[in-house]
Amino acid sequence: MQKYVLSLGLIPTFYKFTDVLCTEEWALEMVVPPVLALIFLYPIKPANEIFRQEEDVRIKAHGQIVSPRLFFTKQTVGNACGTVGLLHALLNNKEKLEFREGSFLENFAERTQDKTYDERAVILEEDEGLDAAHGCAAADGQSQQVPMEEAINTHFVTFVEKDGYLYELDGRKNFPINHGKSSPETLLQDAMAVVRRVIAMDPQELKFTMVALSSAAGGQEEE
Repeated sequence: MQKYVLSLGLIPTFYKFTDVLCTEEWALEMVVPPVLALIFLYPIKPANEIFRQEEDVRIKAHGQIVSPRLFFTKQTVGNACGTVGLLHALLNNKEKLEFREGSFLENFAERTQDKTYDERAVILEEDEGLDAAHGCAAADGQSQQVPMEEAINTHFVTFVEKDGYLYELDGRKNFPINHGKSSPETLLQDAMAVVRRVIAMDPQELKFTMVALSSAAGGQEEE
């Protein structure tokens, strides 16, 4: 993952992607703050699909607060949920990160700044720079390219804090999900509360993975 984001144009500075080993407190304490984002990989199951549909109906009916500074894009590219998850993590923290001049990340951020969720998805789908970066990462052994038509049953979502609220960013959903009050200091704990609720929907399922974008001062780095 770290090499892939470098190929997208991230300049190594004070932050890196770090494995979060589990949801228990001792594992969270191993993640060196500050935490900018949490990426969560989980299996798509009937229980969480039903919840997703009910959540969509509820929010459309009652509304929610969404920061105008929040970056969100829908996912229309097959099997690109990992890349979309990374974009949600990186572009919502671009003021704290550095992107290489002329890179995919810099160009995509500029091209999508004032676009809608759907327009961003189209730009991402048509961007040849993303194909080049993905091919580079795959050749380097960091990514196993999957045929576009091949179905997969896992999905990446990203949690970030923006303007005092915790947001879940999932390209399969119609919009970001506001999970209530949060702060940069409590982002990891607040996001983990949501993660635990997802895991509780199918407690026998063990195929969960979490990666935090956090301080490069320590921790177990995700390659």
